[in-house]
Amino acid sequence: MSGKHYSEEFKYEVIKAYEKRDYSIKELCSKYQISQNSLREWIVGFERYGSEGLKRSTSWKPYSKELKEAAVIDYLSGELSQYEIVRKYEISSRSVLRRWISIYNSHRDLKDRSKGRKTTWDERIQIVLDCLENGKDDQGTAETYEVSYQQVYQWVRKYEAGGDEALKDKRGRKKEEAELTPEDIIQLQIKKLERENERLRAENLFLKKLEEIERRRK
Repeated sequence: MSGKHYSEEFKYEVIKAYEKRDYSIKELCSKYQISQNSLREWIVGFERYGSEGLKRSTSWKPYSKELKEAAVIDYLSGELSQYEIVRKYEISSRSVLRRWISIYNSHRDLKDRSKGRKTTWDERIQIVLDCLENGKDDQGTAETYEVSYQQVYQWVRKYEAGGDEALKDKRGRKKEEAELTPEDIIQLQIKKLERENERLRAENLFLKKLEEIERRRK
């Protein structure tokens, strides 16, 4: 069911069925014809943000520098809660607002990153792993790493289709295999193993979050 659009009402119905404990995740997915990954993302989103978490979609929403600063200043004034600011400025989630606050408090510029920026291969891998660890929060990850939503969205899909090799910039010339020294080959193998370990770590952290949710239900 990958790529299929689900309404907020449908997601809420599934979450409520899950909370009744009548079905396991596997049984719910079969009943509602959804993937386990989708259900897990909805559960984490609902646990973190309530109904807001079910509204989050793969569509990109741009925010100007002025809007970001206004939202942060509103929060720092103490007059509005994070929930109220999210509603007032129509921000996708509280996590996005919290990232703006963190950037502002560290005296960095709340830039408009809609056009993205240049990144290294290692950066792209780290960004993707962080995004997967946080339930594919594309926009929140983009705000954290100061890249564009489109970049994160494309990198995650490439990674899922072809692993970390798919994140390489193909525009430049790379060494042919015959040109690699034995030391080069060993270093490449070590890096590949390290990235695989990072991917497994991200998946394990995500599963631990789900296990914690399960424990709280009991």
